[in-house]
Amino acid sequence: MKQLPIEKQLEIIRRGSVELVGEEDLVAKLGKGKPLRVKVGFDPTAPDLHLGHTVVMQKLKQFQELGHTAVFLIGDFTARIGDPSGRDDTRPGLSPELIRQNAETYIAQAGRILDMERAEVRYNSEWLEGMSILDFADLARKQTVARVIERDDFKKRMQDGHDISLLELYYPLMQAQDSVALTADVELGGTDQIFNLLMGRTIQKRSGQEPQVVLTMPLLVGTDGVQKMSKSYGNCIGITDPPREMFGKVMSINDDLMWTYYELLSDLTMKEIEEMREEVVTGKLHPKVAKENLAMEMIERFHSVKDALAARDEFERIFKKGSLPDEIAEHEHLSKDDEVSLVDVTVDADLVRSKSDARRMIKQRAVEVDGEKVEDIETTLSTDGANLLKVGKRRFTKVKFRKK
Repeated sequence: MKQLPIEKQLEIIRRGSVELVGEEDLVAKLGKGKPLRVKVGFDPTAPDLHLGHTVVMQKLKQFQELGHTAVFLIGDFTARIGDPSGRDDTRPGLSPELIRQNAETYIAQAGRILDMERAEVRYNSEWLEGMSILDFADLARKQTVARVIERDDFKKRMQDGHDISLLELYYPLMQAQDSVALTADVELGGTDQIFNLLMGRTIQKRSGQEPQVVLTMPLLVGTDGVQKMSKSYGNCIGITDPPREMFGKVMSINDDLMWTYYELLSDLTMKEIEEMREEVVTGKLHPKVAKENLAMEMIERFHSVKDALAARDEFERIFKKGSLPDEIAEHEHLSKDDEVSLVDVTVDADLVRSKSDARRMIKQRAVEVDGEKVEDIETTLSTDGANLLKVGKRRFTKVKFRKK
């Protein structure tokens, strides 16, 4: 594959990035005219990925399309330790079986973005599991304790009186050793990974290799428009979410955030995105249409064109015409009483994250029971029969009651 001129490659590589460490090194590497080895590593600590995880995958895809080698690393060994980045406590260890299952899921999901036939899939147990005590001692000799514990995560935990295991101090060294084993030219990661990524540059240099270039990408803000996308915050868009749910979640983000999603996740060029944004500013294109296009692109990528069209049609039917979705989830609520609290039912049915969230939604008249808005937090439901509950604009559940 004939490579683009260096300036054009740099333009694509810089797109959406936060920091590019070693840009002169990158120019020199590109100047050799050989495909670069571009590494992204994931510890398979959970079974499913969300759009936030795919930001670095999208960047890896761009490198791949530029003719470089995408190295997709599964941290099956480091997952047993746990990445301390952003943690205020020690991450619990995972069983090898659970790690294996999650790894298989990651590879399958990554295949919806990357050309896996041209990618190099590796596991860091290949080299870390066979290291002897002397090997680890040699690795440890290449960095100082002072340098490791100056990372913000560790300093904060020590100030707060939280323990840090000696094993956690090894984590950034092991990630760096991954770069040595893979002879990585470039490593990608989120801004929360900067310490680990820079450690790779140091350890490569002290191992006699050219130091890798480090490219960090921003942490994608979730649907709440405030915090980073995370399942624990209830603001994530899972790439395995049903198409209709994915469409609704994308449509719920605010208009300003939409353009960040376009820049970090879309296959459109920046010129195409800027032209679309200009059309929205001038009133030629409604922002809702631009957001629908984004939702369609995400669903086409992770599901299919047919699913994207169906999700859009149902969204229009529900939110424009007030119709019900074709399929409504059912939930069985067990109770020994004749009446139950609406707050308790919405929590039990996973329509809200907590009782306080349920009360807030009810006060905001965002909860409906059988088509009627409710605003009294003391509302109860009769356990004799069933109710159709709606929370917000897109969460529907038919609740059936059964006596204990």
